[in-house]
Amino acid sequence: MSVDISVVIPVYNEEPAIEHSLEVVRGHLDKIGRSYELVCVDDGSRDRTLERLLAAAAADPRVRPVPLARNFGKEAAMAAGLSEARGRALIFMDADLQHPPSLIARMVELWAEGYDVVSAVKETRARESLVYRMMTWVFNALMAGAARGDFRGASDFKLIDRQVVDALMQCAERNRFFRGLVTWVGFRTTEIPFTVAERLHGTTKWSLVGLIRYSIRNLIAFSALPLKMVTAMGFGTLVFAAGLGAQTLWRYLDGEALSGFTTVILLQLILGGLLLTSVGVIALYVAVIYDEVKHRPMFLVRRPRPGEQGGAHEDRGAPARADADRAGSGADG
Repeated sequence: MSVDISVVIPVYNEEPAIEHSLEVVRGHLDKIGRSYELVCVDDGSRDRTLERLLAAAAADPRVRPVPLARNFGKEAAMAAGLSEARGRALIFMDADLQHPPSLIARMVELWAEGYDVVSAVKETRARESLVYRMMTWVFNALMAGAARGDFRGASDFKLIDRQVVDALMQCAERNRFFRGLVTWVGFRTTEIPFTVAERLHGTTKWSLVGLIRYSIRNLIAFSALPLKMVTAMGFGTLVFAAGLGAQTLWRYLDGEALSGFTTVILLQLILGGLLLTSVGVIALYVAVIYDEVKHRPMFLVRRPRPGEQGGAHEDRGAPARADADRAGSGADG
């Protein structure tokens, strides 16, 4: 059954906040007067988040829990929501209300005016460390060059039309970057500013190391920029080495050559460092290619078995980790 609006909410270990978040979002959706559903993708939560979602679904059939078989990461959770949602328009937002639900009505208005993509852009960020802000600036600058778009203040808080959903579903890569793909497919786009709210419950699921891993993976999966940078460094080193070699030959012919191996050692260090860096970058791309050619699904949804009672999702696999790709909030960069 099709609905007008699908709100896709990736969720990971949000037991303290999820019921309040759903109540607030439903309150704003009810005011719009359109049919809607809440697609809550539980990304392998290890607390009672799924149990809360199942209880909410029992009380309101518009709440649709989508439990993944394990923790696949935020990008995979968003892809699962993209696949499961039935709305004519999809709204992606975090579960912690840092993406203000009060903007939903304005998003729907702009969609009704004919815009295919309505992107919420951060006008004022929440409290963040200086290191986090610097990392965000570097990542957004690199992605802007790769995707040929402006990523300053970009977030995953977006409304996209069904035809944009269909276009994104045609992008078959397993290593995805949602914001980059939405920019790449184009369509008629507009932006609205918002102020990032403080979390009311819990803490962010993202560590500094996790964010670095997430940024590197997205940059490599979406762009050939690191390879181009290695090529540029190689050419620059070649020019430097040629100039240094010409100078050394000139001094030798002029009878002023200096004794010692300083120049040779310096060249060896430069070339050795460049070669190791280049091999490392190429290895990262080979790893991504290897991951893609296996053609494994990006996510797996755990469907309830016949007669199974709804309950808390329990993952009996590896112990919990501070995984960089986990679904949750505070990951917009």
